[in-house]
Amino acid sequence: MSKKQTLLFKFSIGLNILLIVFAAWGYVHINRVKEQILITEVQHNLVELEGLIANQKDNNWSEPNLVTTELGDVLNGISLGISTDGQLGIPSKNDKKILNNLLYKLRQFPNDELYKFAELTKEDKDNFENLQKILREVGLGLNITVSGDMKYFIKQAQELAAKIEVPLK
Repeated sequence: MSKKQTLLFKFSIGLNILLIVFAAWGYVHINRVKEQILITEVQHNLVELEGLIANQKDNNWSEPNLVTTELGDVLNGISLGISTDGQLGIPSKNDKKILNNLLYKLRQFPNDELYKFAELTKEDKDNFENLQKILREVGLGLNITVSGDMKYFIKQAQELAAKIEVPLK
């Protein structure tokens, strides 16, 4: 091999190593984005939902649309997390199954439509109050330390989905 071919070969090896490093960095970054979407758009909104239900219960449901609007944010966050996972091509089948199950169960609750607030019956309010208890039981509530770990959140989501009855009372 000539000196020029040796130099070109070494350059090619170095370039391939650099390409592998960039690909690995991109994969890690995409996973991190996926986790942040689910943590911020779902976990934090579930904590807010629990707090809003408690607040409305304490205030005799004076503004029930706060709860139904927040539930809509939770549903949108789950949908975003599922669709983003699919577009990024990195969903865990088990995580996706858990999130779809949670989405299905939470959709039973009344939530707002575009330009229209949901009207809550006494039964709806009781179901929301039961949801608030369940959220606290699984560790998703105000004044409860919430982990930013994705595996822990998926475990919480699985427990939450398992405790929500279908159909609601």
